[in-house]
Amino acid sequence: MNRLIFALLLIFATLAGGQENLRPTLETTYSAWREAMIRRDPAAWQRVTAEHRRVEVRNRIVSEKQPFPATVFNLPAPPPSLQGLTFLEAKKNGATAKASYFGKIDFGVGGEPTDNLLVLSFVQSSGGWLYDRADFVNLAALPAVRKELAKGNLKYLKETPEAQPSGEVPPTPISAQPAKYVAKVYVFCPGREIQVQINKISRHRFANAKEAEVVIGGAVDGPNEVQFTVKKLEGGTGKEVMTIRVYLMSELAGEKPVKAFEYQIAAGEKPVPVATKVFNVDAATVAKIAGR
Repeated sequence: MNRLIFALLLIFATLAGGQENLRPTLETTYSAWREAMIRRDPAAWQRVTAEHRRVEVRNRIVSEKQPFPATVFNLPAPPPSLQGLTFLEAKKNGATAKASYFGKIDFGVGGEPTDNLLVLSFVQSSGGWLYDRADFVNLAALPAVRKELAKGNLKYLKETPEAQPSGEVPPTPISAQPAKYVAKVYVFCPGREIQVQINKISRHRFANAKEAEVVIGGAVDGPNEVQFTVKKLEGGTGKEVMTIRVYLMSELAGEKPVKAFEYQIAAGEKPVPVATKVFNVDAATVAKIAGR
């Protein structure tokens, strides 16, 4: 019995030590990523950024016909430093990890920062831990959570799936070709979840949203395929209005985007649950968006 107790204590101590030792490793990775962004260093950014995130960022940039990798570093504010923040926890689950911090997160845009939450995500590769993304949680509307975290109570982190490593590394998307025509998909779907796929490359999910996202790979000459699924969300009536559109962004100064595709239902109408549609980019469309 004593041997069993000793063995269990050893296992628990090893697991706890593994999580504790995770912190300096993850912070070193984040600092290297932050330094690469501030110095606008493409080689360093590539070394410390997770593969799926690198491809995702590149796809978005070339789909907007922006220069890569220069546009990677065009951020509205520099990544925040961890200095002065309170470390909350670092957790590992398989090849994923998260590190959470609380305090006055400073994005260098002026004003007086307030106490909020920063969650950093990482994935593990053969070369070690790589940076994935940062999630900033504004706690202005969650004063009770702000007080809990200030006291070291991590209940909110444990109850929030987005603050815990999932154990699933996101798949690396297909590397898209630079867009010939910049396009955006717009969805208005109160009470519903809509998933859209364009040209079998650009995948989008909208839930109870009114949003627009860049179409990865853009639109192409000739037929463009739009596939979508519609599902009612809990709390929805199934009778709400709904809109799915694809816009082609004009290359002419001062001109509005051209609506290339639309699926829309009025209040009370029933949407199709699954559909595949096509819109064409023909000579007349090109003349409208590019003047040629």
